[in-house]
Amino acid sequence: MIEALLGLDVPWERIGVWQVDERVAPDGDDARNASQLTELQGRCDVHLMPVTGSDLRASARRYAARLPERFDVVHLGIGDDGHTASWPPGRPEVPTSERPVELVDEFHGLPRMTLTQGVVNGARARVVLATGARKRPVIERWLLGDAELPISRVRRAGTWVVLDDPAAPDAPLH
Repeated sequence: MIEALLGLDVPWERIGVWQVDERVAPDGDDARNASQLTELQGRCDVHLMPVTGSDLRASARRYAARLPERFDVVHLGIGDDGHTASWPPGRPEVPTSERPVELVDEFHGLPRMTLTQGVVNGARARVVLATGARKRPVIERWLLGDAELPISRVRRAGTWVVLDDPAAPDAPLH
């Protein structure tokens, strides 16, 4: 998606990008989502989640204090297990936290920092991007209303779902 945006005539000087979630790992680590944003740095204002400090709670509070009052668009993915952002299955306290930014002690092998449901659902719009056949079963479950999936906490009104052919369900879902 970022590659496609880079090919457009966009007023980059007016755009700010904040991370939705990040793995707690050293700068430059391949596990970090920040690596996906390197091409945007220098074009627009990029705000990386501060996950390398010694006091992650204080870092999360500082990041939350810098968030805009409301995002125009929040870009999300979806995991094979139905997670989005870093909202683990079976951990409803993470997305529903009253804090705008929450810490997750361990998820898929690493601690994480994530925006919470209030911030994500408070955006004017959300875009969920999913690719690959491995996503198809969870996309079907989500679109059919499986409330157990963390992605189900994302507000449907104002949410665009972008799927490639392998991720798309075979038949319309009713």
